[in-house]
Amino acid sequence: MKIILFVLILITLSEGIVVKHSIYHVESKKKNLMRNRKWLDYSKKKDQLMKSLRSIKQNVNDYDDAEYLSNITIGTPGQKFVVVPDTGSANLWVPDISCGKDITKVCPSYCYNSVLCKLVCKSECCSDDGEKDLSNCLTKRKFNSENSSTYISNGSKFKIQYGMGSVEGFLGVDIVTLLGDNDELPISNTAFGQVSLMTDDFDGSPADGILGLGFQTLAVDNIMPPIIKAINDNLLDKPIFTVFLQHEGDTEGLGRIGGTITFGDFDSENCNSNINYVPLSSATYWQFKIDSFSINNTKFSKKMDAISDTGTSIIGGPKYMVELLVKEVGGTYDNLFDIYIVPCNATIPDAKIVINGNIYTISGKYLIDDTGFGECMFAMFGINMGGFGPQWIFGDPFINSYCQIHDVGKKRIGFSKPKVN
Repeated sequence: MKIILFVLILITLSEGIVVKHSIYHVESKKKNLMRNRKWLDYSKKKDQLMKSLRSIKQNVNDYDDAEYLSNITIGTPGQKFVVVPDTGSANLWVPDISCGKDITKVCPSYCYNSVLCKLVCKSECCSDDGEKDLSNCLTKRKFNSENSSTYISNGSKFKIQYGMGSVEGFLGVDIVTLLGDNDELPISNTAFGQVSLMTDDFDGSPADGILGLGFQTLAVDNIMPPIIKAINDNLLDKPIFTVFLQHEGDTEGLGRIGGTITFGDFDSENCNSNINYVPLSSATYWQFKIDSFSINNTKFSKKMDAISDTGTSIIGGPKYMVELLVKEVGGTYDNLFDIYIVPCNATIPDAKIVINGNIYTISGKYLIDDTGFGECMFAMFGINMGGFGPQWIFGDPFINSYCQIHDVGKKRIGFSKPKVN
């Protein structure tokens, strides 16, 4: 009897947990700037900066379009942060209490060029007035290691380059907790970035930081992502997580639940049980092969790499293909806002994607988005990876259409129809 009881206790102790992690729908930085007629100036700065940084390896990530956020805590007691849960990256970082205090570092080195400075830098960087606060961290929550009893100093420095700017700082180790609706997932001894310098990419965003959900091989400096550490530590019931996104209209502020990430299990509450899995073509991003992409009579039948990316609100594809798809739906390019537009009363045909022999349909209603000033955006953008990385980035329109089952253990991704959307 004692042996049976002991075995039952061991089984109970070895079982992992399942955490339903709510995510919130917000207005993206891009939409906010467009609505306030500031996107053109920002876009010009961005283009100039990209040209000046041509020699620097660029990541896929550009968080201007991010529309879903979630809550985590770091430390003991937990310090709360709002982060972008991002399957298109693999690092966790939040602003440190020191963020923005070293003003001499807030103006990047390229601002020393007087011509370039006027085009891409804050006006304060182009003046001799060193008293003005140039920090992009003012509105962000900041981590204070002195207030955490479980914090361990690491000291290694890190830097991540993004589309418009960068973040840099140093690494720390502490308990990272993913907050659930009725439970939570504390992940002990987790390395994370403490940002001391944050440039324009995150100024004006409601997010404090990024929670990367990709593989460790994608992470800058090979830092183990929290979700991978949780799986390695056998904290979860199964080595998977499911993403369910609800299709929402424009939202200002944080507060409306826009979906759920179920860590440790399949989301049977929101997703149908018929799952089609496809092996990953690269266990870095959540990257897989597609057989074709089409809208109406415009079809591209060739094997291409695509990624599922919760950090992107629209769909990105090879520029020449996207331009032909825009023409197919009767859209045009708006150079004022650097977007493709269609009439708001247009009926957009469905997009069809063939993956591993199965057809996936994105409803046309997910491919049109009201900008709020009398024009509607066609939810695609052109990219040119220069022969490196994925050719397609499947953001919210695809993830709204299909639950994404991320199987870390078997290095595959599955798709199933949501029960309601």
